[in-house]
Amino acid sequence: MTPERQRPLRADAERNRQLIMRTAERLIARRGPAVTLNEIAREAGVGVGTVYRRFPDLQALIDALFTERFTTFLRLAAAAGQHVDPTQALRQYLLDAAQRRSEDRALDTILAHAGTDTEPIARMRDELGRHVDGLVRAAVTAGAVREDFASADVYAFLHMIGAVADRTHDIAPGAWRRYAEVLLLGFGLQRSPAAHTSAMTEEQIRRTWPEPASRQGADPGRAGRA
Repeated sequence: MTPERQRPLRADAERNRQLIMRTAERLIARRGPAVTLNEIAREAGVGVGTVYRRFPDLQALIDALFTERFTTFLRLAAAAGQHVDPTQALRQYLLDAAQRRSEDRALDTILAHAGTDTEPIARMRDELGRHVDGLVRAAVTAGAVREDFASADVYAFLHMIGAVADRTHDIAPGAWRRYAEVLLLGFGLQRSPAAHTSAMTEEQIRRTWPEPASRQGADPGRAGRA
C-alpha cells in the first residue's frame, strides 16, 4: 500500500492526478500504449516531475486507470445485483456496462496492458468475475435467458458493443444501443418497452468504413462517396 493510497491527497495534488489520468486516457485512446510520461506531462501542461511523483512509470499509470475502471464496473454490478428480478438485474448490468464502454475508447488498450496478475488488480478482477457469475446464474436459473448463456457471453457482448461504439463514436454516438438490444434479444432477454433506436443512415454507415492511412484526417465521408 503506497502512502498515496493510505491517505487522501491534498486538493491540488488530486486535481493534478486527475488531470494526468484524463490526459493519459485521451492519448491512449488516440495512439495506444506508445505514449510516454513526458508526452502526457506536456499534453496536460504540468511538469514532468509532477507526473513522476504520482506515477513512477507508464505501467503504474495504466494500472491506476484499470483500477478506476474496474471500480466503476464493480459498482455497476453491485447495484444491478440489488434487483429482486434476475431479468432486470442482468439487463441493467449489461446496458450500464455497455454505456460505460461506449464512452471509453481507451478501455481495450488499458485492459490489454494492465498488470492483471498482480495484487490488488487480480483481486479486483476476480471480485468482478464473482459478481458477473452471480448475475448470470440467477438469470439462467430464473429462465430469463437461454439456458446456455454464460459469463463469457457478458464479456463478448461488451467487446462487440465496444467495437460498434468506437466506430460510430463521432458519427452516431447512440447507435450501439440498437445493436445491444439485438444481442439481448438473442440472449433470450425480453425486449424493453422503452428500447427503440433508429438504424444509421447510409451516409453514416459509409463514414464508419475504414480508410487507408493516407486518408486519415480527410473528409470522413469521402471514401464512401467515391
